[in-house]
Amino acid sequence: MVVPDSGLPARVRIHEVGARDGLQNEKSVVPTEVKAEFVRRLADAGLTTIEATSFVHPKWVPQLADAEQLFPLVRDLGVRLPVLVPNERGLDRALALGAREVAVFASATESFAKANLNRTVDEALAMFEPVVIRAVEQGLRVRGYLSMCFGDPWEGAVPIEQVVRVTKHLADMGCDELSLGDTIGVATPGHVSALLTALNEAGVPTRTIAVHFHDTYGQALSNTLAALRHGVSVVDASAGGLGGCPYARSATGNLATEDLVWMLHGLGIETGVDLGRLTATSAWMAEQLGRPSPSRTVRALSHKE
Repeated sequence: MVVPDSGLPARVRIHEVGARDGLQNEKSVVPTEVKAEFVRRLADAGLTTIEATSFVHPKWVPQLADAEQLFPLVRDLGVRLPVLVPNERGLDRALALGAREVAVFASATESFAKANLNRTVDEALAMFEPVVIRAVEQGLRVRGYLSMCFGDPWEGAVPIEQVVRVTKHLADMGCDELSLGDTIGVATPGHVSALLTALNEAGVPTRTIAVHFHDTYGQALSNTLAALRHGVSVVDASAGGLGGCPYARSATGNLATEDLVWMLHGLGIETGVDLGRLTATSAWMAEQLGRPSPSRTVRALSHKE
C-alpha cells in the first residue's frame, strides 16, 4: 500500500554497490562470468547506477583482481558503471577500458586511513588530488567516498567538524558527488541530520551528497529516511545486503537494496526498480555464494513464493 509522506524527494537514484563493495568482502573469489551476470541482472531489474569493480592492486583486494576481464563484459549495458580507482595507476587502467565514471575512497579518521590506505588522512587526499583532477579533465564523473563519518572502531565517535573538513576537501578538488559512509553502522537519525546540516552550513550543497549506511545496529533505513527528509536523493545500497568492510571487522552488511526499495515504493518515491526482478537476482546470487540472503525483503518475498 502506497502512502506518501510530505517533504521527501519524488525520485531517488539508487547507487548499487553489490557487485563491488558487496563481492570484495567475500572470502572466496566469485568467477568473472558470475559477476558479469550479476551486473546484467541488476541492470535488467532497473538499476541505472551499478558500481562494477575496483582497479586496486590485486594484492589488496584479490576478489576484484579480474577488473580488466570483467569491465568489457558489462560496459555496453547502457547504465552508469562507476569503478573505484585508488591512485593514478588505477585511473590509467580504468581509462584504458573506457570507464566514464570513477570513485576515490577517503577516510574521515586517521586510524582507518592508516588501515585502509597506509597513509594519514591528508596524505591520502594528496594522493587522490591528481587522480580527481585528471579524471575531471578527461570529462569523467568523479565520486568521493568518505568512510567512518559517524564512528570509528579505533577512535570511537567522530567529530562532525572533522567529517566536514575532509568532505569539503574532496568537493574542492573536483568530486561532483560525495558519499557519506557509516562504515560500522553506528549512526542514528539525529546524527545524520546534524552532519548534513553542518555540511550545508560549510557550503556543501545537498544535491552533491549521497549516503551509504551499514545495518550493524538495524539503523540503516531510519538513517536513510532522515537523509531523505533533508533532501538527499542518492542512496547507496547493496543487492541482497551483500558486503561489509575488509578493513573494519565490526562492519556488517550494507543496506539491502530490496529493503530500501520496499520502503521507497511504500512512500510513493520513484526508483525505476522492479522489486520482483531485483529480489530474484539477489536470490540467484545467494545461491552462487552458497548461503541465504540477509535481506529481510528477499527472505519475505521468497518465502511467499
